[in-house]
Amino acid sequence: MKRIIEQRLLEWKEDTKRKPLILRGVRQCGKTWALKDFGARHYENTVYISFDENPEYCDFFAGPKDPSRILSNLSLYTKQPIHPGKTLLIFDEIQDCPNALGSLKYFHENHQGHHVACAGSLLGISIAGGSSFPVGKVDFLPVSPMTFTEFLMALGEDGMLEYIGDIDRIEPIPEPFFNLLHDRLKLYFVTGGMPEAVAEWIDRTDPGKLEQVIRNIITSYSIDFIKHLTPTMSRRVSRAWESLPSQLSKENKKFQYKLVKNGANARDYEEAIDWLTNVNLVHRVKRCTAPGLPISAYEDESSFKLYAADVGILRSLASLDPSVFGEGHRLFTEFKGALSENYVLQALSAAYDTPMHYWTKLKPAYEVDFILQHRNEIIPIEVKAGTDNKGKSIAFYGKTYAEKTPLRVRFSTMNLHIKDDLLNIPLFLADMTPQLIELAMQHRPDIGTHYCPAE
Repeated sequence: MKRIIEQRLLEWKEDTKRKPLILRGVRQCGKTWALKDFGARHYENTVYISFDENPEYCDFFAGPKDPSRILSNLSLYTKQPIHPGKTLLIFDEIQDCPNALGSLKYFHENHQGHHVACAGSLLGISIAGGSSFPVGKVDFLPVSPMTFTEFLMALGEDGMLEYIGDIDRIEPIPEPFFNLLHDRLKLYFVTGGMPEAVAEWIDRTDPGKLEQVIRNIITSYSIDFIKHLTPTMSRRVSRAWESLPSQLSKENKKFQYKLVKNGANARDYEEAIDWLTNVNLVHRVKRCTAPGLPISAYEDESSFKLYAADVGILRSLASLDPSVFGEGHRLFTEFKGALSENYVLQALSAAYDTPMHYWTKLKPAYEVDFILQHRNEIIPIEVKAGTDNKGKSIAFYGKTYAEKTPLRVRFSTMNLHIKDDLLNIPLFLADMTPQLIELAMQHRPDIGTHYCPAE
């Protein structure tokens, strides 16, 4: 299955100032597969070192961190050549070998000609710890579960992908294309973007087998909690993780500790939520009090929402059977449209690679689902699970911050169109958000001359 990340890996390969590369992402989102596939396509040979499968590899990194010595020993042990520029050296689950993580500094300083790429499902914990991390000596590349675009690639929908890629104006999608993409999106809500789940569906199209694969992935996360945390912290992380469906089933989706456990508070569960965030199992979306740059200056640290890393995982956590696929719009509207919001957040996070925010006003109560920074513009985002086009909150926001809001965006099951300053994007085009915002901005003369289109 092709991953869009390949283009960014190629850019890293060709960069004369490349540093050792670290792929970050939730467990089982395809980091290792992407590196192995990239090595097979673009290098003479690949040397794969897994510190999880073969802990003895750590012995080669004990003592002086001399890359020449390490490379020589690895080449002898694996019986493979390791040549500068011709070999891709992969360190997998590198967080299991702190000395290997520390050695990346010396690969960068003394052996820049060697191409070293790393992956690790719990790297966020090592990075947060910072003790042996080679700060400033590595490049990072985030890897998410498969996007809807990549899902269409896996299904072989080349014609639809070509059509989507050629959209150059804001106008309705022809009905046959719209209906096909809408149905494919419903299927994506069921499978999610975990490569193993997508592959299982393509291979056997068996809902029961698909659900078993997703449940196994969720179980592997629970095992991680037990393996890497103290018993007390493991229980807290599990409770916070398992509370996601109930947190998102509310009209107001702000995270509430009482839904984790009666009497729970921030002091007890703040570290657990940090852990889930650091291992990329959840997205933390903080409240911002007003649109402004930088957005971080307007963050309210005490108010946030948590979303799952993958919409298929969230569906399974919520015990929604895959058969819901055939029940009209139920997938989009179930538990207050949480699946739709989670999906949009995934798409925006993959497209922009920046923290997302949301906005609220308490009295009277208004809430805008997401606040997006598109270049130097702040764009309010509303997610509608159905065809209801009434959005009191985003309308209020637009009036309150009219001078700071060149465009408002609504995701829904309606067709692509723009009316005044409100751009409606069909849910299935969420991956195209940056391009569609650019088109909307460029083709609205009343926005003003301050907006400079992207090159």
